[in-house]
Amino acid sequence: MLRRLLQPLWVLLAIIFLIEAWLWDHLEPIVARVVAAIPLRAVKHWVAERVHSLSPQMTLIIFVVPAISLFPLKLIGLWLLTHEYWLTAVTLILFAKFVGVGITAFLFDVTRPKLMQMRWFQTVYDFVISLRAKATALVEPVKQHALEILRGDGDGWAARTFRMIARFRKSVHQAR
Repeated sequence: MLRRLLQPLWVLLAIIFLIEAWLWDHLEPIVARVVAAIPLRAVKHWVAERVHSLSPQMTLIIFVVPAISLFPLKLIGLWLLTHEYWLTAVTLILFAKFVGVGITAFLFDVTRPKLMQMRWFQTVYDFVISLRAKATALVEPVKQHALEILRGDGDGWAARTFRMIARFRKSVHQAR
């Protein structure tokens, strides 16, 4: 009974986790292109040289500090939300999120070999990767069902509503 009640919560958490993973996967190549376009390649090389001479524990500090330094921006965004500056707040929170994921992806790429030398970090990394696979498996049926509804497959009320909306849109476009 409890498992059935908690199922929507687990699906929501899995969706949030997968959004984070999607951002990571899609921002990392963008950051790589930015690094290639701007003289950040020299910065990346410089950071990689410095990281090579550090211990794995010091490398962890290099990896974590930039993400922590963006946390105050998110707090300011929450403050703006409480004072009903919706657009500014959402823009600031999204900016902090994208910059944070981008910087973290950049730094993880540079620091990964050193970080993986720490057994506990390797264990956490493997756990996150397995959690991502479980989240994908949990969300996939929900995603397929949503896609079926959006395509108008099936005979449920949602499918009929989407087909009706599609017919209405088509008639509006033909009337123009």
